[in-house]
Amino acid sequence: MAAAVALAGCQRGSSKGPGTAATGPSGCPAVQAAAVAAVARAERTDSAWNGPTTGPAAVSGKTIVYVAQTMTNPGVAGVAGGLREAARVIGWRVRVIDGGGSPAGIQAAMSEAVDLRPSGIVIGGFDPGSTAQQVGAAGAAGIPLIGWHAVAAPGPSRRPPLFTNVTTRVANVAGISAQWIIAHSGGRAGVVLFTDASVPFAKRKSELIREKLATCAGVRLLAYENIPIPDAGSRTPREIASLLSRFPDTWTHSVAINDLYFADAAPAFRAAGRKGAGPPFNIGAGDGDPSAFQRVNSRQYQAATVPEPLSEQGWQIVDEFNRAFSGRPASGYVAPTHVSTAANSAGATAWDPPGYREAYRRIWRR
Repeated sequence: MAAAVALAGCQRGSSKGPGTAATGPSGCPAVQAAAVAAVARAERTDSAWNGPTTGPAAVSGKTIVYVAQTMTNPGVAGVAGGLREAARVIGWRVRVIDGGGSPAGIQAAMSEAVDLRPSGIVIGGFDPGSTAQQVGAAGAAGIPLIGWHAVAAPGPSRRPPLFTNVTTRVANVAGISAQWIIAHSGGRAGVVLFTDASVPFAKRKSELIREKLATCAGVRLLAYENIPIPDAGSRTPREIASLLSRFPDTWTHSVAINDLYFADAAPAFRAAGRKGAGPPFNIGAGDGDPSAFQRVNSRQYQAATVPEPLSEQGWQIVDEFNRAFSGRPASGYVAPTHVSTAANSAGATAWDPPGYREAYRRIWRR
């Protein structure tokens, strides 16, 4: 019951912020210099594959069920696409069950997944604690579980019992998104932060963003907006209109735990007569879906994104299951953080780093 309440978001719609002036008197020269350097490294697009190059050959005849928190979340859907692509290469079957974003829907989806007795189950973007009964049933049935953004840290987990959890490091994603704001603003900004406090991973990310922003004396957090992802389409436009009224001049930058908030914000900015190129200058701290890249590339109400390599992570999930089925440990691989802007994306609609498809094919002998 407590897990269900947490997933639903007992703080639905809360908004709080200091409401102080947007800029500080002196900025933060040392912090700003470090931020500029970090962002420059993260914007590189020529990095070589640094993931696994060895592992077990493909195990045949497996079926994977991907339980999605909601397929309206572009990150969840993007990983599902990569999973399907990799499964075709390795010769497995994949079934996707959409939890619809509600506690009851996710629990029902997990129950259905366990009842199917697949070779493995992916927990796609939700807290396994909210489906503790189903997780226990999967363990009793000997079905390995792999998470995507299921817990805060990448790698194996004992509680909840996950063979591994595939994600970038939340501290790195949060840190670089805040550093982008510090660097872009010259150390003087008024920021609005959008999050979904009902998802532990997202809540932790937003807390880390807030902590990193606070390292610069010239950056002020104007508002902390808690909008559950399933409610973003209806809630975000209203909140944007209210924020523009409250902070017409001091709101210079925004950061959201997921790019989809800016998809829903764009009509409100447009209706208020704000130019697509900002201010406010908006950065998404995940997930880098095609619509986010389109907004970034066209400079329409989003200036940057910290994208997950969604397709690559789908391939990684398949590789991790193959290791589990072969009695091998998890790979330990964690994708590095990246920042995409109109200047470095070359018109792409996803962050799809080079090398991983070839590497996994070689590992699987496919």
